Amino acid sequence: MGTILTPYLNFRDTAKEAMEFYQSALGGELTSSTFADFGISEDAAEKNKIMHSQLRTDGGLVIMAADVPNSMEFTSGSNFSVSLSGDDDAELTGFYEKLSEGGTVVEPLAKAPWGDSFGMFVDRFGVNWLVNIAGASE
Repeated sequence: MGTILTPYLNFRDTAKEAMEFYQSALGGELTSSTFADFGISEDAAEKNKIMHSQLRTDGGLVIMAADVPNSMEFTSGSNFSVSLSGDDDAELTGFYEKLSEGGTVVEPLAKAPWGDSFGMFVDRFGVNWLVNIAGASE
């Protein structure tokens, strides 16, 4: 698999509704996981928020989304990230290192609860990035 660039939308408590709407408009297969599914949220009131959702259409369109936890800043209009994902550990680690240079690391690239390596950062231009390396052993 090559590297994929995907829009990643953020919401405040409406990711499920938004992704179901996008599915109704675009078709395709929708998968979602809550914060409770991975035991990540420290706030019990957020256990049913969407930690990750993905819509993949038969035509190859992909949209990803999540609910932003209450502890994180959320501003409508800047509610997106760019997601790089794939299984090429060296390539994606290099992208993470180069793109985060001069920016702010939000989550260091490390082994995630779902088994992949994952990291988040804001680049020096203010763009939010997510990097997920399938099956990587960080």
